[in-house]
Amino acid sequence: MNNSPGSTVARTSALAEDLRLLIGTLKRRLREQGQREDLPPSQVAVLLRLEKDGPATVSGLARSEGMRPQSMSAAIAALEAAGLVRGAPDPDDGRQTIMSLTDTCRERLRTGRAARQDWLSRTIAAKLSPREQQELAAAVRLLKRLVQG
Repeated sequence: MNNSPGSTVARTSALAEDLRLLIGTLKRRLREQGQREDLPPSQVAVLLRLEKDGPATVSGLARSEGMRPQSMSAAIAALEAAGLVRGAPDPDDGRQTIMSLTDTCRERLRTGRAARQDWLSRTIAAKLSPREQQELAAAVRLLKRLVQG
């Protein structure tokens, strides 16, 4: 077996590529299960930001997501039209509008997550033996180490 620095770098690079492609495929499969495919990724990001950080102004959302305010305004308008976000006057500055998730949106996020969790749980149980499930758990621990700061 060749353990030269060049072969180690090549193996690591190939592993990184395999992992990147696999994670992309897994993300697509999970998206299919969660029924979010009708929203562009930028709108999904806005919804998840509002869910995580709470109500915010359009300009605050634009800064958080690295978007131009005009682009964020268009995304918010589409989400409002879909009944997923609503605006209310800022009590401290009447010129500003505070955007928040609607109850419909919260339920949609919850059911989408439940559907993805259910699909993944069923798929793991159906396709992997108990031993393979233990190996997957070990791999998940390694992946967590990769993404921790």
